[in-house]
Amino acid sequence: MKRHAVGCIVPAASVAAGIALALGPARAEVPSVYGVWLTQEQSAHVELWSCEAQGRGPVCGRLVELIDPTGPDDEPVAPEDLVDFRNPDPALRGRKILGMVFLYDFKPTSDPDAFEDGSVYNAEDGKTYRANIALQPDGRLRLRGYVGIPLFGRSEIWTRVR
Repeated sequence: MKRHAVGCIVPAASVAAGIALALGPARAEVPSVYGVWLTQEQSAHVELWSCEAQGRGPVCGRLVELIDPTGPDDEPVAPEDLVDFRNPDPALRGRKILGMVFLYDFKPTSDPDAFEDGSVYNAEDGKTYRANIALQPDGRLRLRGYVGIPLFGRSEIWTRVR
């Protein structure tokens, strides 16, 4: 038992639990790459999560919302009906875009919010690129897709939705 200045007696376990509760929310607010992000073109929401249990690395990404998608004829299409029509593999051209995992196989770096040597599938051209992702100091996320080395590629900045 521990005596506090106000004269009440509090078990030590209660003090430890109180400290853990006090520290818990602050720890939960630490920025992370995990969450839902709005793409730079504001065309989709992407969910990033840990997919280590599935053997695909510490980070995977899937499309959870499509904003005003168009089909092969550039006509509007319902998000749940959009398929991967540009995929070079004919067997995959009918798969749904919504829910599709398109970021995977990243490796951790010394920075807990930066990952490298992953893959990003681009449904807009049907190609898969190497990729790096990193949380930026302003809380946004940078995705860099490239061919060969990161110098030859393109970056996008995503904004957190939740």
